[in-house]
Amino acid sequence: MADSPLDSDLIIIGGGPAGCAAARMAAGVGMRTILVEPDRLCRNLYRIPALNNVLGGHTNGTDLADAIVAELKGTALCHLELGRRVTEIRADDGNVTVTIDTGARLVAPYAVVATGVGPVQPHDVTWITAPGLLTLPPLWEVKADDIQGRTLLVLGGDRPIGTFLRAHPTTDARLFVVYPAADAYKIDEIRDDPRVVLSLVKHLTLKAAGGALVSADAVGQDGTCRTITADTACLSIGNAPTAPPGDLTRGPDGYCPPAGQHPRVIVAGDLRSARFQRIMTALGSGSEAALHAYYATRDVPTKG
Repeated sequence: MADSPLDSDLIIIGGGPAGCAAARMAAGVGMRTILVEPDRLCRNLYRIPALNNVLGGHTNGTDLADAIVAELKGTALCHLELGRRVTEIRADDGNVTVTIDTGARLVAPYAVVATGVGPVQPHDVTWITAPGLLTLPPLWEVKADDIQGRTLLVLGGDRPIGTFLRAHPTTDARLFVVYPAADAYKIDEIRDDPRVVLSLVKHLTLKAAGGALVSADAVGQDGTCRTITADTACLSIGNAPTAPPGDLTRGPDGYCPPAGQHPRVIVAGDLRSARFQRIMTALGSGSEAALHAYYATRDVPTKG
C-alpha cells in the first residue's frame, strides 16, 4: 500500500493512558495526530478494579478509562487506527515511517511510542520452572466470582495483589502468594490481610495435579521443600516491555529509556522504565511527549 500523505504532525503508537494523553495534548496545541492501537482504547485500564493513586475522584479503572476515551473521541484532530498493529518503526533525518499490519505506511515528522508492557510469564523468570511454555492469566484478569471459596496460587508478589483485595473486600478466596526475595518490599500492603498466605521462596516448580487443581514444589530460602496445592493459579510477577520492532534503543532490561532515542522518536508511559509504572506518570509523560514534538517542529528550545 502507498504511504500516507504528510497530513499528520504526529503518529502515536499505543492507545493506553500515555498515548491518549499525548493525542489530547497534541490536539490542544493544534497538532494533527494518527493514533494506532491494536485493541480498544485504554484496554488494560478497564481491567483495573480499584484505584487509589489518581486525581479526579476516580476509584476504578473503568470510570477513568471511560473519561479518557470520551475526551479523546471528542478530539477532532486525532484520527484513530484501532485494530491495527505496528510491525515496524523507522526514523530518518526528516520523518518517521510507521508500518502497520495492513502493509500501509504512515509518515509524520515525529512519533510517540507508548506501547506499554505486558504480563511476564513463568518461562520468563529464573525462579520458576514450569512445563513447556505454560501461560497463566495475570491476577487482574481473574474474576472474583470465579474463585469464591477457593484457593488461588499467586506467583509473585507484585502490587496488583493489593489492588485486587481492595476491589473485592468481601471475597472469601484464599490467596497463597509465593514470591522471590526481590519482591519482598512489595508485599507490605497485603501482609496483614487474613485472606493471604505469604511464602518467600528461592525456587518454584509448577506442575499439574490432575483435574482443575494445580500443585507446585516450593524451595524455601533455607533449602527446605514443600508441596503447595491450589484450585487454580495466576500471575503477579510483573511486566515486560512490548516495544514494536525498528528504530528504538532498548536497554539491557528491554525497556526503551527516552534518552538515546532517535530525535524524532519520543517514548512515553510504562515503556520508559519499570520504576514509574503508574497511571498518573503515564498520563503526564504522554502529555510531555506531545509537547516535545510540538516544540521541536517549531525549533523552540526545551532546555535553558
